[in-house]
Amino acid sequence: MPGNSFGQLFRITTAGESHGPGNVVIIDGVPPGLELSIDDLLPDLRRRRPGQSKITTQRNEDDTPEILSGVFEGRTTGTSIAILIRNEDQRSKDYGDIKDKYRPGHADYTFDAKYGFRDYRGGGRSSARETNVRVAAGAVAKKLLAAHGVRIVGYVKQVGSIIADVADPAAVTLEQVEANIVRCPDRAKAQAMIELIETVRGEQDSIGGVAELVATNVPAGWGEPVFDKLKADLGKAMFSLPAVVGVEYGNGFAVATMRGSENNDVFAAAKEMGDRGQGTGDKGESHQPSIRTTTNRHGGMLGGISSGMPIVLRCAIKPTSSLSKPQPTVTTAGEPTTIATKGRHDPCLLPRFVPMGEAMMAIVLADHMLRQRAVKGESAVGSRQ
Repeated sequence: MPGNSFGQLFRITTAGESHGPGNVVIIDGVPPGLELSIDDLLPDLRRRRPGQSKITTQRNEDDTPEILSGVFEGRTTGTSIAILIRNEDQRSKDYGDIKDKYRPGHADYTFDAKYGFRDYRGGGRSSARETNVRVAAGAVAKKLLAAHGVRIVGYVKQVGSIIADVADPAAVTLEQVEANIVRCPDRAKAQAMIELIETVRGEQDSIGGVAELVATNVPAGWGEPVFDKLKADLGKAMFSLPAVVGVEYGNGFAVATMRGSENNDVFAAAKEMGDRGQGTGDKGESHQPSIRTTTNRHGGMLGGISSGMPIVLRCAIKPTSSLSKPQPTVTTAGEPTTIATKGRHDPCLLPRFVPMGEAMMAIVLADHMLRQRAVKGESAVGSRQ
């Protein structure tokens, strides 16, 4: 089956292309009674939209969502939610020169290999344009998670060789992230990142980096033991986003040089809970001991199941493939030629990736929250007042 759906109990299905009429998402599994409006979707869509700053693509899209179904009188009905975002500023003529050429680093050749032809206008289905409705679905997932105290914040950790100094990922706030156009909570490094991005743009080039995503107040117990490990679903979610070439959590690849005694997190003494500490915030749940670790090298997941510590993962994002700088390539017939892409592209994908990564993390966590609560027979929204 075509891979246009993701999730089990919280499930999204998307359709749309970069230069088509628009993009749509259908969200299944949202419980009835959740307060929801367009205003809940707009903040993250504005963080993702093109044309938002001098270091992003200048394509001008308002990305105003339309909720077509699943919401009545300001509350979810429990049926499928459909959200449409129309494309308004396509410039398909910019891609006329490359319809018979393959862009280095892009999916042009592999789409031809799979389907026998491709939509060359902006990359079609392989364009990051399709992520706008994922961000809308992620906003719904965030709203559901927030009702249980779960918070998700992403930020730019690295651009090129410039690495932000973040002492405690779980302490980073949305306000700190949104304080600058590169979405880095380290102000000094943020300015250096902006200057680097402007430099590579002036050279008709692009630059990659790393985004860090953090989920706090996730209770212990979410995830499955084998194939549906929380880390596995998060990894698949991140790799489904354009330009992601690596995902790690906790100590990540640094464990390759560590000893077990250096990598293991020591458990702190259990404390009987009344408020569940980093739990969901629901009243009346079981009063199991709140067990935490003194450090969080495991990134909030053990055995693929959440441990109650903050979930911390990082995504390596490659430089934008489409460049206005001439590059050698071949035609669809295999003949040597050169290519220079005229379309409007981000010189660095990181600032706009942040809300995309947050959205996919939220979708995975909402799915596993519903799965865990189904096991325990608990309500996901609560009774309507």
